[in-house]
Amino acid sequence: MRACVPLIVAVLCGLAWVGRMESCASRCNEKFNRDAACQCDRRCPRHGDCCEDYEHLCAEDPKEPEPFPELEEEEEEAPTSNLYLAPTSCQGRCREAFDKHQPCHCNARCQEFGNCCEDFANLCGNHEGFSHSSDAITKEELQSTSEKIYRADTNKARKEDIVLNSQNCISPSETRDKVDHCPEPLFTYVNEKLFSKPTYAAFINLLNNYQRATGHGEHFNGQQLAEQDTFLREIMKTAVMKELYSFLHHQNRYSSEQEFVDDLKNMWFGLYSRGNEEGDSSGFEHVFSGEVKKGKVTGFHNWIRFYLQEKEGLVDYYSYNYDGPWDSYPDVLAMQFNWDGYYKEVGAAFIGSSPEFEFALYSLCFIARPGKMCALSLGGHPLAIQTYTWDKTTYGNGKKYIATAYVVCST
Repeated sequence: MRACVPLIVAVLCGLAWVGRMESCASRCNEKFNRDAACQCDRRCPRHGDCCEDYEHLCAEDPKEPEPFPELEEEEEEAPTSNLYLAPTSCQGRCREAFDKHQPCHCNARCQEFGNCCEDFANLCGNHEGFSHSSDAITKEELQSTSEKIYRADTNKARKEDIVLNSQNCISPSETRDKVDHCPEPLFTYVNEKLFSKPTYAAFINLLNNYQRATGHGEHFNGQQLAEQDTFLREIMKTAVMKELYSFLHHQNRYSSEQEFVDDLKNMWFGLYSRGNEEGDSSGFEHVFSGEVKKGKVTGFHNWIRFYLQEKEGLVDYYSYNYDGPWDSYPDVLAMQFNWDGYYKEVGAAFIGSSPEFEFALYSLCFIARPGKMCALSLGGHPLAIQTYTWDKTTYGNGKKYIATAYVVCST
């Protein structure tokens, strides 16, 4: 009998280990474990491989909308801290999150703690109210403002303006398979009279001004630069952008509409380098027109661009893994597709929204929550947008360009 004791103990220990590998007890937020029967890392909801007790033991707030996977170069390659020339300077670091590893700081509370960099006051201290915590925008204000913008979008498509053929929905674990599950195009019908509206026409004129491959410098002629100004001028006439400016002006972000427009032009259309060529990318190109980097599609989050490229035979729609809860436009669809030889694993886009609507929401989130998740509300449904800042170069007094912006979750 004694000879069996070690064996019994070993068996019991083995069962306990197996049991632990099937539970999130003491495993919350651990790294992916290929030996475990199920996972407890932050991405397991995206991949559908969480343990059964993950939500009970690990989910911080089960009421929050669950994100769907949206893979971006900025997310995968984002540095742990901002890139700037001098660690003791606020150049390119204004309003960054507190980082205990930095010798000095440039966040909104550094003056309170007496640990600001020497050039904080010059570069960040008088930034139209950006650096003052008293002007912080709350989650409730973001949700209220996004609802106002949603109601103000009178240029959006009506239900009869677009007929979608979404076909086959796949699981998050299948998005990397590069399998075409949909023999038909995504768009069965679009009322192209929409495109004659001033903001649509101005937007479409911009789409072909870019080379999609990173590493090739963008060079705009006079007409193309004028098209940027025309787009900004047209969208500023809309109730959507007037609502956004009114809110940001009230929040002390901008003192005049012209200051607001100038900043939008810089943050969206200002050129920076994602590859080896100087000035090969911009926020607008990445988000709305789309780019190809390292053999895969990055950005490309616009339904109008998708429809026009699909109509030309350049986009092949493969599948979708998320469809939003809205029963009218704008809606949200997360899809997989091939863009003239390059694959997009998950591309989330508003469907049926006006150009000014998308531009407004992305700008709102970038200004209010740069580089963070931005919780909004549209038609009573929660929605979140993720933005990333481009940290390697700046404009003005350390202001950052938009690297990307996209929808990440909704229920």
